[in-house]
Amino acid sequence: MDSIERSILIDAPVERVWTIVTEPEHLGTWFGDAGASRSGDIITMAWKEHGEAELRVVREDAPRVFAFRWDANDAGVGDTLVEFTFTPEGSGTRLQVVESGFSRLNTSAQRQQELRDGNTRGWAHELGDLERYAQSVNV
Repeated sequence: MDSIERSILIDAPVERVWTIVTEPEHLGTWFGDAGASRSGDIITMAWKEHGEAELRVVREDAPRVFAFRWDANDAGVGDTLVEFTFTPEGSGTRLQVVESGFSRLNTSAQRQQELRDGNTRGWAHELGDLERYAQSVNV
């Protein structure tokens, strides 16, 4: 399997969810836990336990699609593509996240699967954090 797909319904309008997902001041709170900064198309994410990773923004079509490539999996094995799709649903937002490209990583099939499994667990955790954060912050 080459990708991870997750979908959640967030009780907040699309514009608010867009801001929370794309702006470093928010992204560095729910996704990272030690802040984030942006310079051009590069967002530098920080985690207390995992250090930093660069997200290279490849698509920004507000407020519908936001995508980046990152190599937070293993240094030197390549990167994966993360795409967020925002869809209004009632008074909330359906957020779909797809991370793809695991089968193209320059490592063994077993390691590709391990990285995918780790990120599958990671997205379940991070999207829970996003949902809680969206309810607690004023944007």
